[in-house]
Amino acid sequence: MTSKNSIITKEEAARLIGNLGAEFALLPNADYIHPQYDIVPLAPKITVPAGPLVAVVMDMDGTTTTTEELCIHSLESMVRKISGRLTAGEWAGLDHALDYPNIIGNSTTKHVEFLITKYATMIDPAHLRRSYLYSALWTIILGQDEQRVAEVKNNLANLGCLDMLSDTQLDELTVSKQFTPAASDAITDSFLGKYGSGFRASSVTAMVRVGIDIYYQIYHAMLMEIQAGKGEALARQFLGSAGKRLIEPMPGIGIALALMKGWLGTAAAGAFDDLAADLGQKTGTRYDEGVLRAARNRVADLGVYFEQHPLKISVVTSSIRYEANIIMSEVCHVIQQQINHWNVPEEKKHFLRQQFSSYTNIYDGFVTANDSSEIRLKPHRDLYSIALHVLGIPKDHFNRVAGFEDSESGTIAIRAAGIGLCIAVPFEKSKGHNFDAASFILPGGVPEALIVHNLFMPV
Repeated sequence: MTSKNSIITKEEAARLIGNLGAEFALLPNADYIHPQYDIVPLAPKITVPAGPLVAVVMDMDGTTTTTEELCIHSLESMVRKISGRLTAGEWAGLDHALDYPNIIGNSTTKHVEFLITKYATMIDPAHLRRSYLYSALWTIILGQDEQRVAEVKNNLANLGCLDMLSDTQLDELTVSKQFTPAASDAITDSFLGKYGSGFRASSVTAMVRVGIDIYYQIYHAMLMEIQAGKGEALARQFLGSAGKRLIEPMPGIGIALALMKGWLGTAAAGAFDDLAADLGQKTGTRYDEGVLRAARNRVADLGVYFEQHPLKISVVTSSIRYEANIIMSEVCHVIQQQINHWNVPEEKKHFLRQQFSSYTNIYDGFVTANDSSEIRLKPHRDLYSIALHVLGIPKDHFNRVAGFEDSESGTIAIRAAGIGLCIAVPFEKSKGHNFDAASFILPGGVPEALIVHNLFMPV
């Protein structure tokens, strides 16, 4: 073995890499990163844990909750703003088959980089400049995430608008928060007149910076609306029907979390019918009554087992913490309402509603993009490695951890972190991904893992 921090030859590197495993992932890096790609060893796939599970790590968007509509809308709106093609007649919008696999599951940088590159010929410099200054002003004046504000200010300096940061009008607006819809156009025009001529975004890297800031402004504006209780109105606008939400738990997630935390106990058998209904709704599959009876008994046994041996659980998301806080708080609020309809005793419902009053009661780890760097998000292993460390899982127990992801990059990140039991749970917008990295592909999501596979626990 070479000494620590050694400089080695290509031949020695090849020998050492060969000793790290039999399967590797080739991970392209962003345009501004050296080297062009990383070669990463993957943990061997396993379909049965080495012993009873000790932990579960789960993605947020698309696995735990439905937020992809918000993300996709924000990405499409970003392209519309920088191109000036605001209507469906001017541009039909993102292609479900060709675009969605590239803008779901990776880092925001990767998503925006793909769209900027693909739709480069549509970008209009005047619309790019104006939409960027609007998003920068909104973020500095109204944005609630300090890290985002700092990144926008850094980008303004790098894009030729450094003087804008010392403008007294910007200081006054930041204090007064006077960036209302009625005033925002005039304010943007004023700053465009003063600083627009200095704006420079000629390279792909610069335009990706611009696109990221515009994307986040659109996304965070909608999150603020949801936080203010206007989520149902937004859902009607984007989803076209009442009763649906832009942020809600994926089918069966509430029951699964309560089960794994040991909160259901002997009430797990009563909750089974709701879990089975969620599975049937997601897959359209009708299971034989005998199969369901056996599954109900297994889930009942799991309820008793996890009451004595609760799992450690972590969310692992490439979203920033500000977004994750709002999203998971809304998810808990919805689950509290769902609990009212679960087939469990009333005293158990009261207990569960208290437990789901905050996501901090549920998750032993809550790992977001803020815990790493934009250049080391999925498919890199970092977020999942951090989650394993936060949960206190030693390396020799990585083979007793289950990882759930709905995207190609997420499944690779799980395996790259040393977790061999990798479960893909694709949904409508990620079903076109390549899930070769996964040990299981479960279209029925977490309910299928519980009902069909007994959460991979020994029977």
